[in-house]
Amino acid sequence: MKIGLPKEIKPQENRIGLTPESVKQLTSNGHEVLVENNGGFEAGFENEHYISAGAKIVEKAEDIFSDAEIIVKVKEPLSNEVKMIKENQIVFTYLHLAAAKELTEGLVKSKSICIAYETVTDDNGRLPLLAPMSAVAGRMSVQAGAHCLEKNQKGRGLLLGGAPGVEGGTVVILGGGVVGENAAIIATGMKAKVHIVDKSENRLQQLSKMFGDKIIPELSGKSDFNKLISNADLVIGGVLIPGAEAPKLITKAMLKNMKRGSVIVDVAIDQGGCVETSKPTTHGDPTYIVDDVVHYCVANMPGGVPRTSTLALNKATLPFLMKLADKGYQKALKEDKNFLEGLNVFKGEVTYKAVADTFGYKFTSASQAI
Repeated sequence: MKIGLPKEIKPQENRIGLTPESVKQLTSNGHEVLVENNGGFEAGFENEHYISAGAKIVEKAEDIFSDAEIIVKVKEPLSNEVKMIKENQIVFTYLHLAAAKELTEGLVKSKSICIAYETVTDDNGRLPLLAPMSAVAGRMSVQAGAHCLEKNQKGRGLLLGGAPGVEGGTVVILGGGVVGENAAIIATGMKAKVHIVDKSENRLQQLSKMFGDKIIPELSGKSDFNKLISNADLVIGGVLIPGAEAPKLITKAMLKNMKRGSVIVDVAIDQGGCVETSKPTTHGDPTYIVDDVVHYCVANMPGGVPRTSTLALNKATLPFLMKLADKGYQKALKEDKNFLEGLNVFKGEVTYKAVADTFGYKFTSASQAI
């Protein structure tokens, strides 16, 4: 099968869909891989590395979209990429369609086969292709938030970890999933006071066993949420409803009770954000201020550490891509119900219920569609 690897074009997105090592495994199985010129350069992967792995370097993205049967990316296709997607072409990438009406319309119109990393599941209902980037984003969120707290970033002028004889800052993490757990690893390591809010008592017990007295678990609905937010120096938004738009947990009215110069890092921005005042930003211009609260809402946080992110992502995605390439999409998806959960759009039909419900499309189950 012919697999295409275009260069990412989202602003400050330096990851790439496949490492040379992944390409080598694909070409060893008899597949042809087309890589856009210098597509992996910013992640530390040179053209020569891909050539040595058996890939062909292609000058223009247009030629990749024209020739490839499978398009492998990291981020969702932008509008000029959507125009190049062909009928029956397989697109394998992060899509986050519930927060992207125009993209959903474009992919439906293209009659392509779109499989989203973020909705593929495992036997325990977890999201194995989202987890590695959630882990990276969770760890980065505290780094970014700590930097934003500095005075020259318009923050409170507070060192998150404190100093000898000076107490550290207070971090409130919304959501105890992969983002929240990894944010807590960094925040507790910095000696901050860390609260984790989650609606699952079992999950909070797991986190308490993991972190001991380094965290304060807060059961959603039983804690004074407004007080938690008003006392926070840094809020990390890590809530997730798989494949659906994130719930708005912090309203604009709540900002007025937050500390001047406090920081919100909304990791959930890919799914619309969990803060009413959140809007997507970029690594080049990552923050803005509403009611004296610094908002950091970069929609592709792991793109800031492209080498680590690309390596971590490939460990998770490659086995699924190998199935697609070796078996074809029908056999690969029919044999694996968890992989089938990744099918969001199929030849003009919306096959993921949360996306269909969000935008009013007729829902066709993935199993029926294929």
